Amino acid sequence: MAGTFSQIYIQVVFAVKYRDSLIHQEWEEELFKYITGIIKNKEQKLLAINGMPDHIHFFIGMKPSCCLSDLVREIKKSSNEFINERKFSKVKFQWQEGYGAFSYSHSALDNVITYINKQKEHHKKQSFKDEYKDFLNKFQIEHKDEYLFEWIE
Repeated sequence: MAGTFSQIYIQVVFAVKYRDSLIHQEWEEELFKYITGIIKNKEQKLLAINGMPDHIHFFIGMKPSCCLSDLVREIKKSSNEFINERKFSKVKFQWQEGYGAFSYSHSALDNVITYINKQKEHHKKQSFKDEYKDFLNKFQIEHKDEYLFEWIE
C-alpha cells in the first residue's frame, strides 16, 4: 500500500496584542506546555517552543494534512482562554492578529531549534521588530510595514 511521506518544518511567530509584555516568566512554562498539548493533539510534532514577554516562537514538523492557519487559530484561541481563565494576566490577554510562518530544510533543524531555545539571549541584542523584519527579508516575503504587527515604540 502506498503511503504519504513528507518533510515539512515550519517556524511560527506571533505576538501579544499591541506587543504588550504580558507573558511572565512565572507562568510562561505552563503556557508553553499548554500550547505543546494543542500541537500534539493536532498530531503535529513540536520541535521547539520559546518566547519573550511580548511574543512566542514555535517550530513544528508538520504533516501535509495539517492546515497551518487552522492550527495557529486554535493555538491562539485556546491559549487566550487558558491565560484568561487562570488570571495569569492582570489585564485581559489577547494575541495580536496575524502571524509569521517560515519554512526550513532538514539541514537547518538544529540551528532553528537552538535559535528558538536561546530567545532570551537573542533579544538582549535585537528587538522583536527588527527580528521579525529580518525574517521577512531573509525569506524574501514582500510586505508593507504598516501591515505588520502594531508596534509599541
